[in-house]
Amino acid sequence: MQRRLFLLLTGILIAASAVAALSPAVKAEIDSLLARLETSACEFNRNGSWYPATDAKAHLLQKLKYLEDRGMVQSTEQFIELAASKSSLSGQPYLVRCANAAPIPSSTWLLSQLQALRPAAKARSAP
Repeated sequence: MQRRLFLLLTGILIAASAVAALSPAVKAEIDSLLARLETSACEFNRNGSWYPATDAKAHLLQKLKYLEDRGMVQSTEQFIELAASKSSLSGQPYLVRCANAAPIPSSTWLLSQLQALRPAAKARSAP
């Protein structure tokens, strides 16, 4: 019985250590993307209610932490797909509304911001 318990605990520890941590580069990219959202003055629709971008950022950071703790996200695109596109509870898509423009899916807005962010990051890191 003790041997089985030991093997079970060993297996759990091995599985827990196998959870891949989010790379610093991806974490920085997600942080930059969420900073863009926070400073955008856009609104974020979650489950039928509109929230300021600062609230959206806080909510998405909570979802990111959940995914990180489980090793479920390895790229910014995965973060957008798994955490920032729709409600985990209702399945309703998140929307972003900026100024007088029509609301668009958050995934569309975030991916367009990511495309703009990547060339700027490369330019800053070039010698």
